[in-house]
Amino acid sequence: MKRRDFLTTLAGVAAWPIAARAQSSIPMIGFLNIGSPETWANYLGGFKQGLSQTGYTENANVAIEYRWARGQYDRLPALATELAERKVTVIAANGGSRSALAAKAATATIPIVFTFGDGDPVKHGLVSSINQPGGNVTGVTMIAGVLEPKRLELLREVMPKASIIHMLVNPTNAGVAQDIPGVAAVAKSLGLAFEVIPATTETEIGAAFEKMAQQRAQALMVANDGFLTIRAAQIAALAIRHALPTIFPWREQAAAGGLISYGTNIREAYRQSGIYVGQVLKGAKPAELPVQQPTKFDLVVNLTTAKVLGIEIPMSLLLRADEVIE
Repeated sequence: MKRRDFLTTLAGVAAWPIAARAQSSIPMIGFLNIGSPETWANYLGGFKQGLSQTGYTENANVAIEYRWARGQYDRLPALATELAERKVTVIAANGGSRSALAAKAATATIPIVFTFGDGDPVKHGLVSSINQPGGNVTGVTMIAGVLEPKRLELLREVMPKASIIHMLVNPTNAGVAQDIPGVAAVAKSLGLAFEVIPATTETEIGAAFEKMAQQRAQALMVANDGFLTIRAAQIAALAIRHALPTIFPWREQAAAGGLISYGTNIREAYRQSGIYVGQVLKGAKPAELPVQQPTKFDLVVNLTTAKVLGIEIPMSLLLRADEVIE
């Protein structure tokens, strides 16, 4: 080996520890989610947009360690523990309150920023209050459950002669359990019978629709839930097959073939969450960051589905719609 080549190699070897130290100095985000990279790509894009607004770019000055539960809630505790053991700088727990609860159970010291819409973060015990979270947890709530009574009223507008409303729920979701009494009370005030139909797997969703067909269901609400959101296309197709007018929490579910949706913008919530994670990376304390809440809610109507179902959407509702899919 020539002397010049030897010195070049020696210089490279000497630089290895420096490079390793530089790499280890990059903060690491633990990203915990109930879904999968495929189903959550758009929302993840919103999260990264929020990060970039605070000056962070993945693989440049921040690393992201992903843990996807792929619709299986029982995997979340172990995945959260893995991230805590990796000693990530902050955990972004999203896709449902179960992710946030798993993260909090895994660590009392690593900052946690949640994003979910099922249930109240205070009732879940995640934060002390919306304005003063306390502890190591804060985040963005999409208050999807709070909107369930409003969705019931919208569905009644579409189906004014309906006498019973069914609601498809994932019974393992504690946040949904918080919301059901409010929906039942509104149904009663409207003179409607109300029945909850559980489903925790793809097979159970199919069985739920068979059961509703036997009961001659007239209209359906789909509760907010990470797993049910992942199965949006399946649920929308079954609702059409069984000629069952259905209202969903999210715009993406209406775009997948659902009749109506009413709720906030998920991608925007993830963008806000990314901003909070960036602020935490810069030294902000979760205890001092108020839980963010949405201020805008979108009503989406899928006229194509309405025509297939043979339903005429009231003009009063169409005029209020933020988006009409044709």
